[in-house]
Amino acid sequence: MIALLLLPLALPWLLPPLARRAVTRVHPVAALWAITVSAVALAIGVLACLGALLLPVALAVPALAAVAHLVEPLRAGPRVLVLVVSAVAAGTFVVTCGTLARRIRSELRRLGAVRGDVAHLPHAGGLCVVDDPRPDAYALPGGLRGRARIVVTTGMLRALDAPEREILLTHERAHLAGRHHLFLAAVQLAGWCHPALAAVVPQVSFAAERAADEAAARATGDRKLAARAVGRAALAATRGPGPGPLPVVAPGVVTGPVPARVRALLLQAPVRRVAPVLLAMGLTCSVAAASSFSGAVLLHRGVEVAQGEAPSG
Repeated sequence: MIALLLLPLALPWLLPPLARRAVTRVHPVAALWAITVSAVALAIGVLACLGALLLPVALAVPALAAVAHLVEPLRAGPRVLVLVVSAVAAGTFVVTCGTLARRIRSELRRLGAVRGDVAHLPHAGGLCVVDDPRPDAYALPGGLRGRARIVVTTGMLRALDAPEREILLTHERAHLAGRHHLFLAAVQLAGWCHPALAAVVPQVSFAAERAADEAAARATGDRKLAARAVGRAALAATRGPGPGPLPVVAPGVVTGPVPARVRALLLQAPVRRVAPVLLAMGLTCSVAAASSFSGAVLLHRGVEVAQGEAPSG
């Protein structure tokens, strides 16, 4: 029972190498979906298993055992081992929940600050130009009370020529149209639940940038121009101090490993296909789900037995 509930805590370590292969072997949109869904599914499994594992140590407290109507101790394996694992799981669960609450609050404050900086500025068609010599551009998602905007500094506009500026704006529009901020937010939440899942955040960010790059290249019909625009924008951004860290949900044109993005644009357009790496991700999530469910069922039966009931099935 305990082994079944521990397995989903170890399986997330398989995702980072699979994610690194996915972003280079499949279409960016497919990689974006596959990595994000896998990370979220594994994160849910982690939280569910930690919650289930803390039950034995909780029910070892007489008051809680009485509330649960236990007439004998819960048997889930060797008592000392079960209680040690359960106590560690309880501590990890509390720390994880605290980390989630603290970092979500911090990220929301940072997003609110960025929105506040541009809220008073005029915009045309969702484009907001900031009078700032530092080159920067990013897609700012809308909220319940505000609309999405593309934010570009005057420094970035001066660094690019007219065709490159059009590539830049098309790239940022693709971020908003593809709702890439939702993928970034979801995988960031998953990363705060497990250290292995935190390692796939850069891969999802890279996949989102690659998806926007491909959208810009398709819109203009010139992959070399798109590659040049991405390269020049990134080069311009390195010439001066940046405007400070942006929220995770505000992807920008200079995010991620730019040389790899430029190299991919100079190659032929990626082919949409199902690669073995995607099947491996699906298998990993399936094993985690099956293990979590089986462990939870066995734990439930153990509680029934401790309550003096005959085990079902």
